[in-house]
Amino acid sequence: MSAPAADRKHTEVAVGVLIRPADGALLLSTRPEGKPYAGFWEFPGGKIEAGETVEEALRRELHEELGINIARAEVWKVTEHDYPHALVRLHWCKVSAWSGDFEMREGQQMRWQQLPLEVAPVLPGALPVLEWMAEERGLPAAAALAVTTPA
Repeated sequence: MSAPAADRKHTEVAVGVLIRPADGALLLSTRPEGKPYAGFWEFPGGKIEAGETVEEALRRELHEELGINIARAEVWKVTEHDYPHALVRLHWCKVSAWSGDFEMREGQQMRWQQLPLEVAPVLPGALPVLEWMAEERGLPAAAALAVTTPA
């Protein structure tokens, strides 16, 4: 049983919402084997190390995980999620410019997705972001959580 959220220290996490300029598709990748929620789909990112800004952490994490270099990232939203293994504060950054070829350096899968998503399950902490993205695109929030099956 985990301690109440008030008694637990937050893990600060930088998360990239990569948006493909050509069509607005969102990049999701799977959590690698050996990590909690392995196989769940998420937006890429990782822990902010001591002394790093959110942008520095995101730049490092996306290079380590995906092999890309991002042009710029600004914090868009901040959420918290209490997982059984960690209480996380997620610093969501929209990213629409990067360089390099995508390499799945942790053995994960990646997919460009439109709403509603075609991949599942999605990491619970990412669900609010999908709802916000749906609202920004004029879709009902419920559309973000629906999963379509490819034709």
